[in-house]
Amino acid sequence: MMKILDIQALASVQDLGRSGWRELGIGQAGAMDPLALKAGNLLVRNEENAAAVEVILGGMTVQFDYDTPFCITGAFYEAYLDGEPIYSYWRYTAKAGQILTLVRAKIGMYGYLCICGGFQVPHELGSASTDNRTGLGGIEGRYLRQGDAVPTLTRHNTLSTIGVAPIAWRNTIYAVPSSEYDAFTAESQRLWWQRTWILQGSSDRMGYRFKGESLQLKAPLEMLSHAIQFGTVQVPPNGQPIILMADAQTTGGYPKIATVVSADLGRLAQVRFGGEIKFYLADMQTVEKLHKENDIYLNHIRRIAYEAD
Repeated sequence: MMKILDIQALASVQDLGRSGWRELGIGQAGAMDPLALKAGNLLVRNEENAAAVEVILGGMTVQFDYDTPFCITGAFYEAYLDGEPIYSYWRYTAKAGQILTLVRAKIGMYGYLCICGGFQVPHELGSASTDNRTGLGGIEGRYLRQGDAVPTLTRHNTLSTIGVAPIAWRNTIYAVPSSEYDAFTAESQRLWWQRTWILQGSSDRMGYRFKGESLQLKAPLEMLSHAIQFGTVQVPPNGQPIILMADAQTTGGYPKIATVVSADLGRLAQVRFGGEIKFYLADMQTVEKLHKENDIYLNHIRRIAYEAD
């Protein structure tokens, strides 16, 4: 078990999410930064989809009841193991009774605490991911609380201490035009690709709200609700784009100007409130290149994680 001694952040158990249930109105949930989750799991020799604890910005203090290798990926956290500083993207082994303290995210938004063997919460509809709206997954389908004991599985009592290169940060995110792209004025299309957009503090796991120059349609457009997904860029009547994130609903009725390339969803998720982003138009060659770069990065971690011992 891993006991939550103190928590001042929204934290939940997440894997890569549940798929195949959207027709019933059940969303994906899952990690906001899938690449960081995969990287952490590989570093502690788990399957890429193993359940981890996702922590948003703030602090959390936990205690391990047995020796276990662990790492933190995603956001760069100020963190300590029994008072000694530790670093993101490094693998450590905590001894039974040791206390891990995550103080705050210094860079990025979403941190992932991965342990060797993963967190052993029930799988519901094929996933351990917490969906706070439906009450599925994780610990009773909710965010973690002080006093929670999160079940874990022992696989290796100790692994060597190693570090890997973190995921590269950038403030440019690649996207492709979506189904209503041509319904927007030429000026709005230009603004979408050429202007800087600022992430608003009202953003959350459901959607990232951006502020910038208003995007306008050529003519009023009435639409029935239609399927949407993680990465869809909707434009409501105020002209300020909303990018749907991991906890997004399954349908929506606003016109869609673009969709973020899936290989860049994690980088988008790590943008801090008030952060500035530019969106670049991606062709098929660019999309393939981004996915290949992510695969090369994960394969590098996989090799290092097993060669170290």
